[in-house]
Amino acid sequence: MLRIHFTHDDLTRVRIARAPDPLAETVLSLSLVQARDVGGVALEGWRSRTRKRVRPELGVLFDLATPAGATEAPEAFLHAATDSLPDSLDHTWSLSRRRWAADLTVLEFLRPRTPRWVRELHGGSREWRGVVDRRLREYHAFAVAPYWSQLMAAAHTDRTARALATADAGLDGLLGSLHPDIHWAAPVLSVPCPLEADVYLRGTGILLVPTFFWPEPMAMTDNRGPEHPLVLHYPLARDLATYRTVWAAAAADEPGGGLVALLGGTRARILRAAAEPAGTAELARRTGTSAATASHHATVLRAAGLLTTERTGTGVRHALTLLGQALLDDRPPTEPRP
Repeated sequence: MLRIHFTHDDLTRVRIARAPDPLAETVLSLSLVQARDVGGVALEGWRSRTRKRVRPELGVLFDLATPAGATEAPEAFLHAATDSLPDSLDHTWSLSRRRWAADLTVLEFLRPRTPRWVRELHGGSREWRGVVDRRLREYHAFAVAPYWSQLMAAAHTDRTARALATADAGLDGLLGSLHPDIHWAAPVLSVPCPLEADVYLRGTGILLVPTFFWPEPMAMTDNRGPEHPLVLHYPLARDLATYRTVWAAAAADEPGGGLVALLGGTRARILRAAAEPAGTAELARRTGTSAATASHHATVLRAAGLLTTERTGTGVRHALTLLGQALLDDRPPTEPRP
């Protein structure tokens, strides 16, 4: 657990960034491409599309960002807070040798088998910096950039909601509601961390940066100085409707539009097929899949709150929930009228 200690001056310097940082989102999304069990059903469409675009030359990036995400990613790529990928990369490459060395020390503790080239990168290798810079820009162009305007809109909505909540409940309300795993007991903010540590802000303040591509909070403590507040990434408040809005950028390029972009092709077909309640065998027939495949995807959709499954004698009956129906209709879910 990381315990962040605030002074009175720090509380006057709490800010919320306007948007996620492009470089941090790019690096964290690399972890999600590899981690099948992170993000739930709402990331399957994006993950499938992104994997299809990954060329062998981009494999080096997966040494940089493992499926463990922020836990094992170099902090150097996560603590900028700029408006563009080039600016964030410039910030990262301009970090001092001392900071790169400190980053490597932590990285080797968390990843004892850190690849040699990653060590050389942290040692200042111009060759590896050039390779990583080019590959990150290439990957960002198809994995993150197509959705950036939607991510900005989601961040703006979240920022506005938190600003209004702060107006009603003060900074206690803001800091106490960032994430279920972040705990505020004035003057200490506790954030999940693989190490037990205390950080004293001493007037530098804190910058709250929303993140979309990782579901857990993370504090970047290595960037602090007189003009640099501690950066705390917090996950955007998300639901399936938000995901659908974000993934809608891919709808024009895919048969079936935004629903396929959100769920992936097979699950979108299963959901549509369940618009008229049916058993597993019937869903398989309607979608041209095997009974085992239909059962698997129905289970995932049920876990996501989109289907219900009831026993009917020796079989089962799958039906849409209000949320499932709302996604098919492309509207917010509403309770049925009495």
